Amino acid sequence: MARILAYTSPALGHLFPLAPILLELQRRGHAVTLRTLTAGVDRMRGAGLDAAAIDDRIEAIALDDYRAKSPAGSIARSTTVFAARAAHEVTDLRAAIEAERPDGVIVDINTWGAMAAAEAWGGPWAAFCPYPIPLSSPDAPPFGLGLPPARGPLGRLRDAAVRPLVMGAVERATLPKVAALRASLGLAPFRSLDELQTAAPLLIYLTAEPFEYPRRDWPASYALVGPTHWEPPHDPLPWLDAVDRPIVLVTTSSEFQDDGELVGTAFAALEGEDVFVVATLPSGDPDGYAVPANARLERFVPHGAVLPRAACAVTHGGMGATQKALAHGVPVCAVPFGRDQFEVARRVEVAGAGTRLPASRLGAERLRAKVRAAMARRPGAEAVARAYRAAGGAVAAADAVERGLVA
Repeated sequence: MARILAYTSPALGHLFPLAPILLELQRRGHAVTLRTLTAGVDRMRGAGLDAAAIDDRIEAIALDDYRAKSPAGSIARSTTVFAARAAHEVTDLRAAIEAERPDGVIVDINTWGAMAAAEAWGGPWAAFCPYPIPLSSPDAPPFGLGLPPARGPLGRLRDAAVRPLVMGAVERATLPKVAALRASLGLAPFRSLDELQTAAPLLIYLTAEPFEYPRRDWPASYALVGPTHWEPPHDPLPWLDAVDRPIVLVTTSSEFQDDGELVGTAFAALEGEDVFVVATLPSGDPDGYAVPANARLERFVPHGAVLPRAACAVTHGGMGATQKALAHGVPVCAVPFGRDQFEVARRVEVAGAGTRLPASRLGAERLRAKVRAAMARRPGAEAVARAYRAAGGAVAAADAVERGLVA
């Protein structure tokens, strides 16, 4: 059996999807060690994994993309943060490799320094991606703005014009920083962000078609395995057993982005509806909200306990929460605030698995109408759920790791 070292960025939204894969590898007899954010260490140890914290200097560089005024600005802020963390990741992963002596390494695609260190190490390595990947393709629109797929010559002309405007600016700001880091490790520079997205010999992509746009040109190194989900243990929820109406689950980001407006608007929109609203604010403050009689607000509720009874999920467009709902066959009303959420929301709409409402147009009346429309799209959500199951999830991901890293 092999020794496998895994490394994540400081984001629970990246750790939790990776956990089922690591647990499956461990179940198969592999020795798995993990470096992750401090807030995840005890949780992963409780699940049975050998976990330790990443360098605290990495966690100190906080993601501030929610301050951006546009999707392109959000991407630019994100990539600046990833580049700033990268030098610390190099020394951190090198130290972990020296300590653990792994046979193979799995790194988060947002850890650009760790990816470079894994490549320079020379042993078998893979990356994983839990969000829509910004890989250009003639079959997909330019990443970042949440554009619909192109239709006909005019659509292709739009893509050709927009792609360099959005990603070109990001490349000009990012690639020189990454090039300097890679040069310090004896590695060639990337000529494009596409090269960064395809640098790993194996990329475990935690989604599947038709939620992800079907493409004819997926790289051979990509394994589309569908979403994977892990939740920490939780106490029983007796109040949930007492709910006798269809549930609407409302989620906000686990990494702060000032999206609490979604909760207040959902309460106002659905107060008169024959539903029960369960809202979560994992990175916000639940105090200060007027909670109607047909609602409950918590900092954390395990979504897996709620979704089997849900008629709809109103999400902030986060990939984890959205795919978790769809994996249960629950239609989604996605309200994107930033980051990759514009892309996630558009995919919900294009897949016929729910509706999309930009945060800039968020209001009680509009949200109520979008939730009602989403509830009618359960067949589309159930079709996505079937495709996810067919993709294989953690089992398929572990199979890919065994073929690529420990064969």
